[in-house]
Amino acid sequence: MSEPVKYKGHVEGSVLRSIFRMGLPSMIGFGAANVYDIIDMFWLARLGVDPPAAITFFFAFFWVISSVNMIAGTGSVSIISQNFGSGNIDATEVSIKETFILKAILAVGFGAIGLLILEPVLTLLGAEGSVLRMALEYGRIQLYAMVFPFCAFTVYTALRGIGNPKWAMTLMLTSIALNMILDPVLIFGWWIFPELGVAGAAWASIIGYAFSVIAGLALFCGGVFNVKLHLVGKIRLGINTMFKIMRIGAPSGISAVSFSLSRSVLMWFVGYYGTEIVAAYGVGNRISAFGIMVVVGLGLGISALIGQILGAENHERAWKTSKQSIWLSTVVMTAFGAVCFFGADLLMRMFFDSSAGGQSAQVHHAGVVFLRIIAFSFPFVGIFITIEQVFCGAGKNLPPMLFGIAANWLLEIPLIWGLAWMAGMNETGVWLAVTAAHVIATAAFIVYYHRKTWLHYRVKTTAPA
Repeated sequence: MSEPVKYKGHVEGSVLRSIFRMGLPSMIGFGAANVYDIIDMFWLARLGVDPPAAITFFFAFFWVISSVNMIAGTGSVSIISQNFGSGNIDATEVSIKETFILKAILAVGFGAIGLLILEPVLTLLGAEGSVLRMALEYGRIQLYAMVFPFCAFTVYTALRGIGNPKWAMTLMLTSIALNMILDPVLIFGWWIFPELGVAGAAWASIIGYAFSVIAGLALFCGGVFNVKLHLVGKIRLGINTMFKIMRIGAPSGISAVSFSLSRSVLMWFVGYYGTEIVAAYGVGNRISAFGIMVVVGLGLGISALIGQILGAENHERAWKTSKQSIWLSTVVMTAFGAVCFFGADLLMRMFFDSSAGGQSAQVHHAGVVFLRIIAFSFPFVGIFITIEQVFCGAGKNLPPMLFGIAANWLLEIPLIWGLAWMAGMNETGVWLAVTAAHVIATAAFIVYYHRKTWLHYRVKTTAPA
């Protein structure tokens, strides 16, 4: 086994500089990913109201079936980054390779399950007619090829964990650019390509993810990054790290499943008010998700940074890093909330013409109301996500799970029932309930974060020889 050498790239010097070095590339990459999602919805909206509604229904289901990716991904963050921060390069290598293997197994298994239950679940959620047909067409492609997005995110996670966030950003941006080019080409059948409609959007996404996996593995094996992957490393592959990853990530996975199921219930409430409200919710979600994905990207860089710092046993720096990260995400999401509140009309007009009357005007109006209400929750969402990622870097994922479940089920769903149905506020009550739940849950999470228990939590970073 190689002699451990302490990694100092992001554990010394200016705290804020380290946050930007690790967080900014991830922020740019994930922000751009949501730009692609918005453009994806933009092109699909050119086909009418039904395609955006179909994609919205599918992702309400897909978030549940792909939540297992969160288990493996979250568990791998702390193991890879703490191994690397402690200087154990051989253990870092084997943890990366075993994460790839684990993700591939999970993708095949849960993709198969998803294919079996896709149609009845979409029907249960309220999809019908052409919306159901399009959701099935799009969803089956995504599920058959689920190994590519699962493993692509392992590439990004591993690169952040070993202090190569700019490479993660580069691969992500290249993948997204490929998606954006292929999207209209495959949807509308430009040039020599067939017109595939919603299926074209699915294929564009899969091709982009496949590029990240193939290019990432080639560069890892070529020794371009801080850690090189060998066909046969100094530590033999086994199942120990895989079990450890699943155990550490299990709370985050449960939280993701809980969140996804609560989104499905929320989707049921939204679907009750008609296809126009579903389309408005879907487009509004894509717009609001841009800011959320930016802060998620920042948080993913921070989680790897926190793992590296804790691996180097620097508690004081970890605390300072977490506090400055929270302030940064608060500023970012407050600014984004202001943009969504004051620019709601213009943002929704990009997708649906309010002057056209009929369905487009209804979707436009509903989307404007959604954005203006949900914008008030954005600073709190940013704080919650950042604290969650701090705990993730430490490998202490149970508290975020508990706070997330409380927010989704003990606050949000009862509030939706009370405001939307009992108080007769309809879809406006749904948006108000979601906002209130974010504010209350985040306030409680802040109090717990200040107890500092996460600072002294460690994952076992020694891999067997």
